[in-house]
Amino acid sequence: MKPAPAATAVVFLLISINLSSLCQRVNAQIENISFDSKNWNMINAEVITIQGREALMGMAVLNDVLFRNGTIEVDIFATGERSYPGIMFRIKDMQNYERFYIRPHRNGLYGDDLQYTPVINGIAGWQLYNGDGYTAGIAFPDSQWIHFKFEISGDQARVYWNYESEPVLTVTNLKTGISEGAIGLFGPKDKTAYFSNFKYSVADSLTVSQLSPRVYPYGILRRWELSQPFKVRNINLEKHPDNQGISEIQWQKIESEPSGLVDIAHYTGRTTRAGDCIFARTNIECKNDRFLNLKFGYSDAISIFINGKLHFFGTSAYRQRDPSFLGIIGLYDAVYLPLKKGNNEILFTVAESFGGWGFIAQDGDAIYEDHNLSKQWELTNRLDYPESVIFDRKRDQLYVSNYFNDGQEYVSVLNLDGTIKVKEWISGLNRPTGMCISDDRLYVVDRNGLTEINMDSAKITHKFSITGASFLNDVINDADGNFYISDNDASRIYKISDGQHEIWLESGDIIKPNGLYLDGEHLLVGTSGDGCLKSIDLHSKSIKTIACIGQNSIMDGIRIDGNNSYLISDFNGRIFRINRSGEKTEILNRTAPNIFCADFEFIASKNLLIVPSLYDNRITAYTLEP
Repeated sequence: MKPAPAATAVVFLLISINLSSLCQRVNAQIENISFDSKNWNMINAEVITIQGREALMGMAVLNDVLFRNGTIEVDIFATGERSYPGIMFRIKDMQNYERFYIRPHRNGLYGDDLQYTPVINGIAGWQLYNGDGYTAGIAFPDSQWIHFKFEISGDQARVYWNYESEPVLTVTNLKTGISEGAIGLFGPKDKTAYFSNFKYSVADSLTVSQLSPRVYPYGILRRWELSQPFKVRNINLEKHPDNQGISEIQWQKIESEPSGLVDIAHYTGRTTRAGDCIFARTNIECKNDRFLNLKFGYSDAISIFINGKLHFFGTSAYRQRDPSFLGIIGLYDAVYLPLKKGNNEILFTVAESFGGWGFIAQDGDAIYEDHNLSKQWELTNRLDYPESVIFDRKRDQLYVSNYFNDGQEYVSVLNLDGTIKVKEWISGLNRPTGMCISDDRLYVVDRNGLTEINMDSAKITHKFSITGASFLNDVINDADGNFYISDNDASRIYKISDGQHEIWLESGDIIKPNGLYLDGEHLLVGTSGDGCLKSIDLHSKSIKTIACIGQNSIMDGIRIDGNNSYLISDFNGRIFRINRSGEKTEILNRTAPNIFCADFEFIASKNLLIVPSLYDNRITAYTLEP
């Protein structure tokens, strides 16, 4: 997105809307509003005819509605050039509103054709809100009319395009809050984008289905103090404020969003188009001298000071690093800061020019371990991406599937103290994942199907191919010798019985099934599509949700802890204990250092939890007390 031309920006900033004079319509029918209607405030717009349609080119605001919840529909025609056409809603004034728009020039390239952004205190924060829940790829055709429908309810919104039945984008936390305001269309008056067939309905009864909670990273620095804004031209970004005569700072205590993001626009606006900056500080208390692995992101420039000394300066502005660089914020940078025993002040100087003003910071080494959890040993960089671990009670040893080895994947044998007994015990597998043991045979899932291994002879005795599968993942067996195998990408579960496979269950209630485990007459399945642990009756195939641990969770390993509760891992780096009533307790969180938690094993008789990390190439063993 590029800055608006100066003339347009001036009009945009100076225009005002007297919302108190607007007439609210409660639970009205759909209103089709012609662009010739006097209800439109034409800020910088023109009504024309294109392809036989009445169309609007430019920016206009509807004068006769206060909109909180309801639907907005419009057709958009874009030529493929930079234009950013879209809608505005809940407009309080032209400095504060919500916005959806499309990027025709990035169409089909980067998965951000469609963008949600709040505009707060005159700052459009699109650099701060990107990815899942904020942007989506839709690959729309150029120079054709495309239909969009927006459903808004409370702090959530859904976007549909081209009359599809499922939303292409769902926003679960609209950033300006639940409020009401005007509706508008936002586009350039330069013949690159047009609007037609505009209509809306006000419907406070509209509901949007609630999603499971979003997963946020561990180790986030959430408590800060912010200063008032300063003009960048008056500040030396590479000097601490104490060293450049800035003494009258008005500090305001704030707390970041749950994600760790501090959107500075919530606390202050800009003072000049030439650039502004603020100071942000927090304190860390240390028992001993140590280094802090500080992961951070920012928009658009940052200086990082520890105890008054500069340790980092960087810029991340729009199109500054290359022509397609957006300057999106995220935990993409890191610096090691020397902390001393006692109190330490971390101070940021954050400068902004365009596209969102904010920062995020995290202790990159932070790991949470429940008080009942104690590390016993760790094996690092000795295997080849361990994905799954299973315990052989008869031989008192562990089997480990190694997921990637340049096409020569294998299963290893480990002793319970973490030493390697046989590194390449069974080879000739194709990216193996889940395993189970039945009738003294080891069964391993790989990309082709299910492999049977004689554990005494260490030989492959049979391979069961599964045709039509997309990504086979985990396996479990029942007392009758049947095997159940999850297909993550196809959202189905296969069953192998008497050597023959079939699709046992395919349902919208088991989206992206991963981990499997058998609990009596119920098949436990972790569904990554909604981040939930579910139970499937083996006979009726009825599905019950036990608990959900959050959006974006990859529901990998499942075990029973020997105390009538379930253990389940989120591959992102978390393990939970869930009791039979669905109450969950996090016992391990390794998301900050990106130490993943794949398909683990729990040996209840030894209270031993063995966790493979796959991409981090390690296996860690813990004792887990009841």
